Amino acid sequence: MTIAFVILCSLNVLAQRPELVNKAETSYQTQLSQVLKIPLRIKNTTDKAQFYIIRKVQGDLGGTQKGYFCLDDNCLEPGMDEFSKRIEPGQTISGLYYTLETGLVTGQTNLKFEIFNRGHLTEALEHNVNVFVEERKEKSMVFQSKDIIIHDVYPNPVSDYAFIEYRLINDALKANVVIHNILGMPMGDYELPAFETSVKLFAQDLAPGVYFYTLYLDNDGVLTRKLIVRK
Repeated sequence: MTIAFVILCSLNVLAQRPELVNKAETSYQTQLSQVLKIPLRIKNTTDKAQFYIIRKVQGDLGGTQKGYFCLDDNCLEPGMDEFSKRIEPGQTISGLYYTLETGLVTGQTNLKFEIFNRGHLTEALEHNVNVFVEERKEKSMVFQSKDIIIHDVYPNPVSDYAFIEYRLINDALKANVVIHNILGMPMGDYELPAFETSVKLFAQDLAPGVYFYTLYLDNDGVLTRKLIVRK
C-alpha cells in the first residue's frame, strides 16, 4: 500500500513536468558579433494551468557577451537568469527564447537550463545547449568608388539584426541605406556616418519575406541588393 502510494505520487509529480518541444536542438554554430536566439518551446501537457519557471543555472558568459530571456519582443535585463510563465492546459509557449549576443571572442559556451513546475525544483527538466562562436566569414565587397567602399549585408537571411560594413573615404559625402519592400515602400533608413565603419539594420518588425536595400550617395541610388527576412 505504501509502495503503491509512493509510486502514485511520483507519477503525479512527473505528470506535472513540462515538455520541451525542441529538446533535440542542443547545438548552435554562430559568428562574432551576432545575436543568437535559442528557442525554449515549453508545452503544458496536463489538464490544469501550471506555473513554470525557466532558469539558466550554468554558462559563464564572456566580458563582451550578453544573455537574457525574451518572450516575443519583451526581454528581461541581461543577468536576470530566471523567467516564469503561467501556461494553460495543452498550451505551447513558442515565443520564448534565451538570446545570446556573441560578443568579440571565439570559442564554446555551454549553457544549462532547468525547467520546473513552481515548488518542484527537485523534479526539474534539464536542457543543455552548446554554442560555438567562430570568426566571421569573409564578406563580399559589393560597391567601391573613390568615395566609399561597402560590403554586403550579413547575415542574410536575417531574423533580428543585420550589419553592413563600409568605409567612407569622402567625409563630405552623404551616404545612407534604405530598406524597402517589393512594392518600393521604405521600411527603414540608415545613415552611414564617416566616423563609423558599420551600421546595424533592424529587422524585428519586418514580416518574413523578400526586401531590398539601396545605397544612396548624395540622394542618388547607386546600388540595390536583396535582403531576406526569416523568423
